[in-house]
Parts: sequence; structure tokens; C-alpha cells
Amino acid sequence: MTITEKAKPIANPLIVLREEFDDWAILFDPDTGKGMGLNPTSIFIWKLLDGSHTLNDIMEKLLKECENVPKEAENDLKEFIQELIERGLAGFEVAGG
Repeated sequence: MTITEKAKPIANPLIVLREEFDDWAILFDPDTGKGMGLNPTSIFIWKLLDGSHTLNDIMEKLLKECENVPKEAENDLKEFIQELIERGLAGFEVAGG
């Protein structure tokens, strides 16, 4: 699926978020044994991947809550979400029929 501003990404519920000291964290996939490090901004984004926030919503929250958000942040946000999807760490809810 193409990521659009209205897309509502959701974190894979099987993924474990382990927050470490200094505001960093690790996402761990128990099925594959693979992990991914997250910086504080990535953690902030991860916690908003609940299927109810659009990319626009997430971007607005970043601008409101975080300092010194660069102009290219919207593209970075899309790339980060795309990477999570490619790694199986996030996706999109599929409407039931």
C-alpha cells in the first residue's frame, strides 16, 4: 500500500518495545529474533501507530510536541513508516467484510 497523508498505520501487536536508558528503545520481533533501535523521536512516532492517527495527525503532533523539527521531517516520517512496514513491524488495518 502506498503511504498517503491520510493513511492510518498501526504497529504490529506482536512487536515488543523495550525502552532503554537515555530515552532510546529497541523494537524486538520475537518471531524473527530481529531488533531495530529507535531514537526518542522514533519512539514518539511508534507510540502513535495505533490505527487511529493519520500521517498528517502524527506530523502535527511532532510539530507541536518536539523542538527543531526540520523541514524534511514529513518525508522522513514517511520513510520511517515505510521501513517499519517493510520489516513487518507495522502495517495498516484491513477493513473487515
